[in-house]
Amino acid sequence: MKKRNARLIFMTMFLIIMSSVSVFAAEVDTAVVNADKFGVLTLLPPVVAIILAFATKNVILSLVLGVMSGGFLLNLNGVNILSALFNSFLDLVNRAVNSLADPWNAGIILQVLAIGGVINLVAKMGGAKAIAEALAKKAKNARSAQLITWAAGLLVFFDDYANSLIIGPMMRPVTDKMKISRERLAFIIDATAAPVAGIAIISTWIGLEVGLIGDGFNSIGVNTNAFSVFLNTIPYRFYNILILGFIVLTSVLLKEFGPMREAELRARRGNVNLTSSKEIDEKISNEHSDLEPLPGVKLNIWNAIIPIGILIVGSLFAFYYSGYTTILGGDDATLIELLKNSPLSFVSIREAFSNADASVALFQSALFAGIVAIVMGTSKKIFNISQGLEIWVEGMKTLVITCVILICAWSLSSVIKELGTARYLIQLLSGSIPAFLLPSIIFVLGGIMSFATGTSYGTMGILMPLTIPLAHSINPEMSYIIVCISAVLTGSIFGDHCSPISDTTILSSMGAGCNHIDHVRTQMPYSLFVASIAILFGYIPAGFGLNIYLILPVAFLVMFIGIQILGKSVDIDENEECLTA
Repeated sequence: MKKRNARLIFMTMFLIIMSSVSVFAAEVDTAVVNADKFGVLTLLPPVVAIILAFATKNVILSLVLGVMSGGFLLNLNGVNILSALFNSFLDLVNRAVNSLADPWNAGIILQVLAIGGVINLVAKMGGAKAIAEALAKKAKNARSAQLITWAAGLLVFFDDYANSLIIGPMMRPVTDKMKISRERLAFIIDATAAPVAGIAIISTWIGLEVGLIGDGFNSIGVNTNAFSVFLNTIPYRFYNILILGFIVLTSVLLKEFGPMREAELRARRGNVNLTSSKEIDEKISNEHSDLEPLPGVKLNIWNAIIPIGILIVGSLFAFYYSGYTTILGGDDATLIELLKNSPLSFVSIREAFSNADASVALFQSALFAGIVAIVMGTSKKIFNISQGLEIWVEGMKTLVITCVILICAWSLSSVIKELGTARYLIQLLSGSIPAFLLPSIIFVLGGIMSFATGTSYGTMGILMPLTIPLAHSINPEMSYIIVCISAVLTGSIFGDHCSPISDTTILSSMGAGCNHIDHVRTQMPYSLFVASIAILFGYIPAGFGLNIYLILPVAFLVMFIGIQILGKSVDIDENEECLTA
């Protein structure tokens, strides 16, 4: 009897263990099974999203239908197509809800909304406009006017829309006076909008970028700090960095080439305005009045410096505190001892930042900055508390679209993971693509997609879930994956920068009072020139693993030489002398 009971117990335990193993294996191998089952069809969700993005120019619709196409495949049992379609819709809803149920994702959404509220409060209090006007007063000639416009663009780093619509109207009278063409002004505005916001550690972009990075690493089972990865990508954002340097070099040298030189020579001869300023101002007022200060507000630079300063400094403190508490609550004795003995050492700060919850930290600092801005506005009688809260909420509303894109992108990433799309691509491409070429290919693909769709957000959302697993399969070293991630983020911005249907391109034309097509026509050669250098002297060397501190100086040197060879002076006196001779 005892032996029988022992056998029963043994068999029961065996079955339990085997069933547990089977379930675990099922969970682990789902992507593998689906990759083998569906084969090339695993590519359907991203392909649908890409094709529809090209065709409709509507990134949300494209992402939604991409998710549903994946859900359709997963729910297609037999030939019941209608049932599969219905279930794909339910699957979309479930994935969207599950993405928001994740604390990290929820924190990203909240910090995006909170930062939007702070930006609107700063704009309504006239802080950003005051900074732009203060800088405008320091312009003395064509060279200094361009450099000051560039500097103003760097200071309005927190949002590309705000950059385009604040800097343009403020600097336009100054650049007109200095006989700088509207096309050149539009280029400087456009090149310091998305490129700056994309690499700023505090901006309306960071939530999207960090969120996609974190989700990408989760898809391959790698536990890492997404914000730390984001920081590590900054030196490899070759297009962003080089286009900012290109503005400085051409402004200092007063050399241009292509259609831009023609526009500058025309401006030097007195014809800078080909578009009615009144018409442009009306468009800005009608479409983006939310970025203008409240009527009767006395402009004060401190209305921007204090809230934005608190946002930045508060973020640093929040990052440190979040990482500090995480380490102390962990089981790494070495790190715990390090933070207890020397909490303010460089190594301690670095480790604290690496272990911080970026989504929560940024939300905390943005929320606090919003409170400070409301208190400032109330104390200065710009608005009362109720009005301040309304302005804060209105600022959040402007970034709801970003949150929707994020949720759709997370849902697409989820269905791609379950289908085994990344695994299929890895099997298909890992042996055929040279490792050193992958960052360049990703950059070019991102540029083409964002050019055609007019959105860098959507391009990032589609490419990031595919890039991280593919890069990890080709070369699992973190440095290599970081280069590939930067190619996604930067390639998306490059294409968006060139695209005639991009929001920032359109807003830059409006803000500068420039004909839109003229802006696109004069900007395109510059973007392609810088992108070529970014590929040949940036991503290809980085793909080989060369040191970034060698790559960047060489890239800048090549760009300088290229400007000297291709560029010609736009100094009207010098050109007149050449014509006379």
